[in-house]
Amino acid sequence: MEQRWVSRSLTYADIEVARASGSIVETVSGDQLIDFVSGISCLNLGHSYPPVVEAIQRQAGAFMHQFMIIGRHAGYENVCRLLAELSPCRGEGEHKSILSTTGAEAIENAVKIARSVTGRTAVISFDRSFHGRTLLGMSLSGFTRYKSGFGPFAPDVYQAEAPYAFRGISDERALQSFADMLGTRVDPGNVACVIIEPVQGEGGLIPMSATFLRGLRAICDSYGMLLVFDENQTGMRRTGGFWAADTLAVQPDLLVSGGSLGGGLPLSAVTGAAELLDAVRPGGLGGTFSGTPLATAGAQAMLAALQLPEVVERAHQVERSMDGLVAALGAEHDTIGEVRQLGPFYGLEFTRAPGDRAPNARVVAETIRQSRARGLLIDYCGRDKNILRLIPALNAPEALLEEGMSILSQSIRAAHAQTQEKR
Repeated sequence: MEQRWVSRSLTYADIEVARASGSIVETVSGDQLIDFVSGISCLNLGHSYPPVVEAIQRQAGAFMHQFMIIGRHAGYENVCRLLAELSPCRGEGEHKSILSTTGAEAIENAVKIARSVTGRTAVISFDRSFHGRTLLGMSLSGFTRYKSGFGPFAPDVYQAEAPYAFRGISDERALQSFADMLGTRVDPGNVACVIIEPVQGEGGLIPMSATFLRGLRAICDSYGMLLVFDENQTGMRRTGGFWAADTLAVQPDLLVSGGSLGGGLPLSAVTGAAELLDAVRPGGLGGTFSGTPLATAGAQAMLAALQLPEVVERAHQVERSMDGLVAALGAEHDTIGEVRQLGPFYGLEFTRAPGDRAPNARVVAETIRQSRARGLLIDYCGRDKNILRLIPALNAPEALLEEGMSILSQSIRAAHAQTQEKR
């Protein structure tokens, strides 16, 4: 494959995939790689999960596309019903959802809903956050590398400080900073919603604690602001419970989901109490490819599978196994300054030397290269690109988990040797 026909604005991978199944990716050259990326949490049950593939194939044989305003289809309604049954959001009565294609689109819908409900306009997000590449998604995100050169950005968006204990930002400091910005940088009476990732994915795999989120929940309640959880990466059992909201036992008003929701096809949603989802005028939300028959077929199979006792138990076993393997890796390599996780979702922050918290992006980049050469797919995250993000499939075989972590350990050693030689 050649890049001469593809815009250079797209970051281009150095491998070309021929096929993939479960936790194995095969390249066109015949190499097989263990996948610890899982489509950045879009393939929580691995590649081509058979029940999802079968559901999509059946739907493709019936019809492939309907726009809900022209002809509705049961798949859309069934996914919304399943999301209502699984909803961790506030509200004792009925819960509803609106479906869309990407996580960024769902974030925009959540803001529209919050503004319609409250009659307010301002939105607060957090530094190091990532909420997509649309104009509003970039405006909400706390990453300059995704925003540089694309301004001006959407107005009435404010960013607060998020906790990051490894860098000296405690829960208490972040909550005080948030409280201080209300009335100084933004009028709390004009804030429609606060949007937060329960685990900052792109930001460095930084879990928010239940203590911090409960404090944020209390502040939102005191000013009538809606609390929105962006669970595009953390949902669908990625963090232990079905949602991170379940794992942390904190209820948002609105929950944004995507990632693995479509089983590998583009599908996202906003879920919440009926009175919130019904606040937008009819026709105010939707889209030509929002909740397509194929994507909702995959979603129904995925949502059903993730509730099967044997799948849930295997996901817990993967977490237990990976917890031990990751802890052993952290103990073996002293430039891993911190290991972070919530459920089977791991971040390894690399520093230049033991006790030195200066970011070490060179070792991370070389570790990724060495890992791919040895048969393992991994990825980085964080502002300084110094954090390895590990996202194994929730049903990955034990032997593959052990082999993948062994490859990673070898690759870290090789990366240190290589980067030291280049100094």
